This record gives sequence, C-alpha cells and structure tokens, in this order.
Amino acid sequence: MVFWEVYVSDEAMGTFAPIVVYWLYAGFYQLLPPLDKYRLHTRKEEEKNLVPLPKVVKGVLLQQLVQAIVAHALFWLTSTADASGITIQPSITIQIVQIIIAMFVMDTWQYFVHRYMHQNKFLYRHIHSQHHRLVVPCAIGALYNHPLEGLLLDTVGGAISFLVSGMTARTGVIFFCFAVVKTVDDHCGLWLPGNIFHIFFQNNTAYHDIHHQLQGTKYNFLSHSSLYGINF
Repeated sequence: MVFWEVYVSDEAMGTFAPIVVYWLYAGFYQLLPPLDKYRLHTRKEEEKNLVPLPKVVKGVLLQQLVQAIVAHALFWLTSTADASGITIQPSITIQIVQIIIAMFVMDTWQYFVHRYMHQNKFLYRHIHSQHHRLVVPCAIGALYNHPLEGLLLDTVGGAISFLVSGMTARTGVIFFCFAVVKTVDDHCGLWLPGNIFHIFFQNNTAYHDIHHQLQGTKYNFLSHSSLYGINF
C-alpha cells in the first residue's frame, strides 16, 4: 500500500498528480529571486518572447485538461483490479524495468515526432512554432504547445509508453511525475549548482535552451524524459 491509497485511487493519482507536480515545480522556479548569476539569459532578453505569460498559462491548462481526460480513460480501460478494487502490483524490479522501457518508448516517439515537426515547414509554421514563441524558455511554459502538438507529442506519446511498458496506474504515477519534473527543469532557464538533472543528463537545461534559440532550432531534438542523454 502507498500513502495516497487511503485517500484516492491509483487511477486518480495518476491522472492529477502530474498536473499538481507541474505547477508546484514550475511555481517554485517562478517564485525564485532573480539569481542573475545562474540565468542562461538576462531579464532583458526575455523581451524576445512573442507570447505573454497569461496566454502561456492558459495554453498549458488546456493541454493538461486533455491529458487528464485521456489519462482517466486509459487507466479505466486498462485496469486489472479485482471485484474488491485491488490491483496486484508487480515487484519493484519489474516496475523499474517498466519505467525504463516507458522512457525509451517516450523518447523514441517524441524524438521523431519533434524532429519531423521541424523538418516539415507546414507543421512547423502552423503547429510547432507556437512552442518556439518562447525564445527564452521558462519553467511555466514547458508544456506551452499548440493543442494538436500537445495531443500528439505528449499525450499520445505518454499513452503509448504506458501501454507498451505494461505498467499499472501506480507505476504510472512515478513515470509521469518524473517526466513532468524533467520537462519543467529543462525549460527553467537556470543553471543551478548541484542540480541532479545537470549532473546525470546531457539533454539538460542548457542543451534544450540552445534548441529554443533561433540558430538552434535545427538541433537538440531529444525529449525531456530522455534516457538517451544520461551521462554513463
């Protein structure tokens, strides 16, 4: 039993925990003092952004609404709970393997979809360019995408990863929350000392920041949950 099982189901936790984690972690970065010493861009450079923060928030909330609906349906359709509502959980070892598989699937899906959205001029101009309106990334804007891109890249990618790995909703809580934290961190715009994502991953904040710059949009396509970028 996990601590939340007393209050909510694994399915509800898997649906809403990633959303709560997103706003808590992104909000943490948003409320930090200027920390100019560790910023990848100056405050002045943020004026390059082509979209105001309120519109970014609305866009993220729309994507999260769609994700919540899809996640709820996915967990309900794949539930293996018995008549008493109990789902037998696999061993810790199997859950770790499932998370690793899900990360590889997610990375592969997002890499090729993301890359194609840059290579196809129509898709870039009408869909993916919305995300790149944030020339200077910010934590809250990590999931600011065109609705179609949010559905295809993140929501469908997450569903495929969940299904292929065979994980339960409880394991999904860990996987999806990790993916959210990594995505937010990659967009935070800060190179903070001791950040474990900067230590263990090559595709980190600085890596993705290059991709958001006008001269870097043809490079650095790795996804944010990426195992491919781990420093072994």
